[in-house]
Amino acid sequence: MIYLITGGERSGKSGYAQSLALQLTNNPIYVATARKWDSDFQNRIDRHQKDRDERWTNIEEEKYLSKIDFSGKVALIDCVTLWLTNFFVDHKNNVDLSLEEAKKEFLLLAEQKNTSLIIVTNEIGMGVHASTEIGRKFTELQGWMNQFLASKADEVVLMVSGIPVKIKV
Repeated sequence: MIYLITGGERSGKSGYAQSLALQLTNNPIYVATARKWDSDFQNRIDRHQKDRDERWTNIEEEKYLSKIDFSGKVALIDCVTLWLTNFFVDHKNNVDLSLEEAKKEFLLLAEQKNTSLIIVTNEIGMGVHASTEIGRKFTELQGWMNQFLASKADEVVLMVSGIPVKIKV
C-alpha cells in the first residue's frame, strides 16, 4: 500500500503521516531524506527526531531508499522535496536526469513485498513563483515527481490548514 501525503509548507503533512503510521503499526520506520546542510538544518532534524518516541526506528538515507529492507513493515518517508533536492544538486540542476533517477529509485522501492509506504511531499508549485531559474526548474521537477508518485499511490491526501482531504482513495 502506498500513501502519498501532499500539501503546502506547515500544512500538517508530517503530523498526519506519523499518526497514520502509528495507526498501521506499533513500530514504524521513519526515513529522513535530508542532508545536513548547516547547523540550522541540524536543529530542524533534531526537532523532528524529538517528535517521535521509542516506537520508531529512525533511518537516514539521502537518495537510495531501495537499499533499505522494508519488507513487511510500515515506513514513513519524509520528504520527497528534500530527497529530490539531493538528486538535483548531485546532477548539477539537471531536471531530466534527476527525475529519471528518482523515478527509477522509487520503482525499485515499490517492488518490496507486504510493505506500506507513507510518502510526504510538498506542493511547492502552489506557493510563490520562484524568482530564479534554478528555483523554477526545481519546481518543475517536484511537480512532475508528485504526478508520478500520485499515479502510483493507492491513496493520496492533500493537507489544507491541518485538515486531511482525500483526493485519491
